[in-house]
Amino acid sequence: MRDSDIRVRSISTRTERIGYRTPIKFGGRVVTDAVIVEACAEVETRDGRRGSGLGSMPMGNAWAWPSARCTGEQTLRAMLAMADAVATGVSERAEFDHPIEITHAMASSYDALAERAVTEAQAPESMPKLAQLVAASPIEAAIHDAHGKTLGVNSYRLLGPDHWSADLGRYLDDSFRGEHLDRYTLVDPKPSMPLYHLVGALDPLDVCDAERPVGDGLPETLAEWIVFNGLTHLKIKLAGDDLEWDLARVSRVERVASETHARHGTAPWCYSLDFNERCANVDYVLEFLVRLESESPDAYRRTQYLEQPTHRDLRAHRENRMHRAAKLKPVVIDESLVDYESLLLAREQGYSGVALKACKGHAEALLMGAAAQKFGMFLCVQDLTCVGPSFLHSASLAARLPTIRAIEGNGRQYCPAGNRGWEERYPSMFRIGDGRVGTHCLTGPGLY
Repeated sequence: MRDSDIRVRSISTRTERIGYRTPIKFGGRVVTDAVIVEACAEVETRDGRRGSGLGSMPMGNAWAWPSARCTGEQTLRAMLAMADAVATGVSERAEFDHPIEITHAMASSYDALAERAVTEAQAPESMPKLAQLVAASPIEAAIHDAHGKTLGVNSYRLLGPDHWSADLGRYLDDSFRGEHLDRYTLVDPKPSMPLYHLVGALDPLDVCDAERPVGDGLPETLAEWIVFNGLTHLKIKLAGDDLEWDLARVSRVERVASETHARHGTAPWCYSLDFNERCANVDYVLEFLVRLESESPDAYRRTQYLEQPTHRDLRAHRENRMHRAAKLKPVVIDESLVDYESLLLAREQGYSGVALKACKGHAEALLMGAAAQKFGMFLCVQDLTCVGPSFLHSASLAARLPTIRAIEGNGRQYCPAGNRGWEERYPSMFRIGDGRVGTHCLTGPGLY
């Protein structure tokens, strides 16, 4: 028992819907707004100190719970009901503990809470594990943030044995016995990191594509964004079921980026390619890579990694093995990663990398980040159009895991209204001029 242990006195939640300035298309779905859940946790330590913390996250139900049976409003209602139920449940827990232990215990109730939330929302199918994690993530973040703020310490300085008695073997397996998260995280954040800019399937690349300008003063095309932010990292959304379109899209991005960089003399750049699990099999991925290398060798050379090419249900699609593709480029799981078992299964099926997301839960991201480092896997942090505090949370995760080299952040593109008020407090994180976010500022008490 440690004086720094906390218990949750109460958690309140509120929701906000923010319209996108332009729609995002991914995985065959178009999204036009974000519903944000914000949680405020009031906690107290064993020795009587009290404090509060903030957690925030877009629900992203179109990504976390794509369904042919449920409407988007049904999945959203169920996830919002789940978030409220998690907040109520953890508020009723009387024990003092470290936030990792609190949220681990909390997770054991997710299935039952999700079942009740689905009934309440009158949804005709069960809530997937990924959607459960997303719904609970703002509550979990608020607890971690409150822990640090109450102690007056950054949360990443509270992950060692001085503040947390259990080791990683309790959550992963015996090979992690005696190890703690402070072995796999940085005491201080990296001072700055390249920002991955999203190139959505509907996004105009140059003036020829900009048929309906938004007219809000922000860039309208990829070419303008490259100049505006000094971009060096581009994440390209692909169809996954239309090889010719995918090849043409990457080639056009390469042409526009090359012409823009040549005119403005900016730094070398690179790509990540996201198929959003739409590829039928690894043969599609292999043919894409072989043809890309032949037809656009510079684009192939600039490609850093591929993200989740095939279906997220790895157990139901064991034939989708990535060994051959991973010999060409790192292949990372994203939607498939919901626990340690899914990470082990992904390795068995040939995935060579892991995409972490703050929206899957802070503790889960840290644990999977530790495991991926021990296994020598490629690591990256991906976005969920995070804005304001949720983007700071996501960036703090990337800045504290030593092998992660860049951070995705597309809230400023699609949902800038969600950053209002935070830009002034963290200007280096939201006002980008050299293609990098200034993560040096993420050192305050709590998560950031």
